[in-house]
Amino acid sequence: MFKFLRLFEGPGLRLCVLASALSLGLSAGSTRAEEAHAIAMHGKPAMPADFTHMPYANPDAPKGGRLTWGVLGTFDSLNPFIVRGLAVQQMRGYVVESLLARGNDEPFTLYGLLARSVETNDERSFVTFRLDPRARFSDGTPVTAEDVLFSWQLLRDHGRPNHRQYYAKVARAEAADPLTVRFDLAGASDRELPLILGLMPILPKHAVDVATFEETTLASPIGSGPYRVTAVKPGASVTLTRNPDYWGRDLAINRGLYNFDEIRLDYFREANGQFEAFKRGLYDFRIEHEPLRWHEGYGFPAAKSGEVIRDTVKPGLPQPSEFLVFNTRRPLFADIRVRQALTLLFDFELVNRNYFFGLYSRVAGYFAGSDLSAYGRPADARERELLKPFAAQIRPDIMDGSYRLPVTDGSGRDRTTLRAALKLLSDAGYELDGTVLRNRATKAPFTFEILVTTRDQERIALAFQRDLKRAGIEPSVRTVDPVQFDQRRLAYEFDMIQNRWDQSLSPGNEQSFYWGSAAADNPGTRNYMGARDGAVDAMIAALLEAREHTDFVSSVRALDRALIAGFYTIPLFNVSEQWIARWNRIERPKRTSLSGYLPETWWSKGQPQAHQAK
Repeated sequence: MFKFLRLFEGPGLRLCVLASALSLGLSAGSTRAEEAHAIAMHGKPAMPADFTHMPYANPDAPKGGRLTWGVLGTFDSLNPFIVRGLAVQQMRGYVVESLLARGNDEPFTLYGLLARSVETNDERSFVTFRLDPRARFSDGTPVTAEDVLFSWQLLRDHGRPNHRQYYAKVARAEAADPLTVRFDLAGASDRELPLILGLMPILPKHAVDVATFEETTLASPIGSGPYRVTAVKPGASVTLTRNPDYWGRDLAINRGLYNFDEIRLDYFREANGQFEAFKRGLYDFRIEHEPLRWHEGYGFPAAKSGEVIRDTVKPGLPQPSEFLVFNTRRPLFADIRVRQALTLLFDFELVNRNYFFGLYSRVAGYFAGSDLSAYGRPADARERELLKPFAAQIRPDIMDGSYRLPVTDGSGRDRTTLRAALKLLSDAGYELDGTVLRNRATKAPFTFEILVTTRDQERIALAFQRDLKRAGIEPSVRTVDPVQFDQRRLAYEFDMIQNRWDQSLSPGNEQSFYWGSAAADNPGTRNYMGARDGAVDAMIAALLEAREHTDFVSSVRALDRALIAGFYTIPLFNVSEQWIARWNRIERPKRTSLSGYLPETWWSKGQPQAHQAK
């Protein structure tokens, strides 16, 4: 993919932002465009044009030291922009930059990075980016409009499915001058597209071989970001070294970020081994996902003495939610009545009490804990209008907000839910033959495989296995390593897996990547359940076209209702907190962003002030 080129550095310069702020509150029908330092999906950017740093970053954070990152899995590629291979995801942001950068305290607002300004109109029928003339790739080559157009074409034709889908919506692209690029978006009906293009990774035309771009590679990429890849041990570790002459080091969006001189990513093939390595201090922090370990696994000496600090962070985003996912491409799960029955058979109350200390709640839906969630809310007039063509497939109780997930008595032997499940299975063509549930026509037993990769997933799968046996269902539980799990998940080679989709307060084009019909048979997307639902597709289109925030919220809730009504997953639990353990040699800002923890804002404790001043 990437050619090896001689590296040299250029001076880092400070971004001069424009004095005019972008306003998206123009009157209907207006075509007036404004050039600005930032763009928000809805409303106006929170930070003015002359802001000095983000509120969640410490502008006085010292530079220096090393951050060692423990990563579960392995890698065979440094290119995260293609489907093939297992890539190092940190290449994005740390090594390869985009035109604009996220403001992590807002639902979806982007601020100038490689592009010093952005311009669009109220219809968002075009977007123009003006590059900062000081922007440089790590080999000293200027970033130009030609690189932007090259990146757009390359990712549209050879990138990951989401890139191909997004960038194909552009009607025309042209460079007005060496530092200005305009994208014509007429007919796209997608108000998020200017922001999606703002997040496009910019690759150097002079250093990328188009013919080999889709092949995995361990060659060090050339990017414009704050770090360069300086060492690679295939499958084991990657070392990133901070470029002291990074062109954007003094930008307001970057002040207080990227403080470590070195970031090393150490990979672990097995979760328990990864945790033991953390206890020995072999890497600096971990994001804990297992409640049992969080409550009982941190009794080792360093945690007791305070050398290891445990932080609990409550982000402001929709709560991450875990699901058991039906692969509806499998004939066994093509019938919605089967999926409804198995949802009834999962005993959440028993699992939550025995495994999770009663810490978790449970919501049917994909935007839990936010105003975007439809669960428990009656549909408003706009939702009903949007869903009217699909009224036959949306249950009345899901529309009026009265639908609730089943609640058992927590005994593991709840008869009410068992009877209801067996009735649905009978309607779907299955009947009990002694203690075995069989297909009435073929006599084949009802059986499938639950694929897992962590201890927590295995415990949940085994608990569900016990629940299902009461209905005559005999699932198998197969545990595989993270690499095989990812490979099978991306290729849809599974019957059922556990998965979570992290959501923002501004869902947009990625929703098509998660559950749009076009993604169902396209390997590498996140439509793991294989949903092909006209209602889901129509609601995604509606949320992309929404101009007012109220219409946007209604569109997302309508999408939530369509997904709930499809019974594509079994909701497991919702996570309202982020659990972070770190060795006390690592410091983080007291202020947490809306999106939660951000390692790029952390720094090494005890760095000298002379280094800090530099």
